[in-house]
Amino acid sequence: MECYHCGKSVMYGRSHTHHRGVAGGRWKKRAQKTQRVFKPNLQKFEILEEKKVRSVKLCAKCIKRVKKDMREGVKPFLTVPHLVLQMAPKQASA
Repeated sequence: MECYHCGKSVMYGRSHTHHRGVAGGRWKKRAQKTQRVFKPNLQKFEILEEKKVRSVKLCAKCIKRVKKDMREGVKPFLTVPHLVLQMAPKQASA
């Protein structure tokens, strides 16, 4: 699965144990390097798209960006129905 907005998805890499070997300065035992998977922090999120509520998966970074833009009064890249209702009274009183 990948993020609806930025496309962030699973990445592959290696996990290292930081083992320096034994005393005496020679590396008799090598540090292990095992394959591992780095998964993105995806959350289910509801957005407004073409006047319809749609459930998509967004990464935590994109969710934070939308909430920050809404707080600061900047037009976010996605419209979130429940945040629009919460933010509207605050902007009207200011």
